[in-house]
Amino acid sequence: MQAEYELHDVVEMKKPHPCGTNSWEIIRLGMDIKIKCTGCGHLVMLPRREFNRKLKKILKKANIEE
Repeated sequence: MQAEYELHDVVEMKKPHPCGTNSWEIIRLGMDIKIKCTGCGHLVMLPRREFNRKLKKILKKANIEE
């Protein structure tokens, strides 16, 4: 699954976080992807391949004007 996600998008993962929230904000893109829980602020860094496998859907696209 090749998702079209960008920096600061809010995504839903397949498994919820222990705090009860299942939405994460992408805060770093590269070979590894860093995501931040929108509920408790916990940071997780995943390899891109693992992130693509665990991604369920994009909840909200980032609206950044350049």
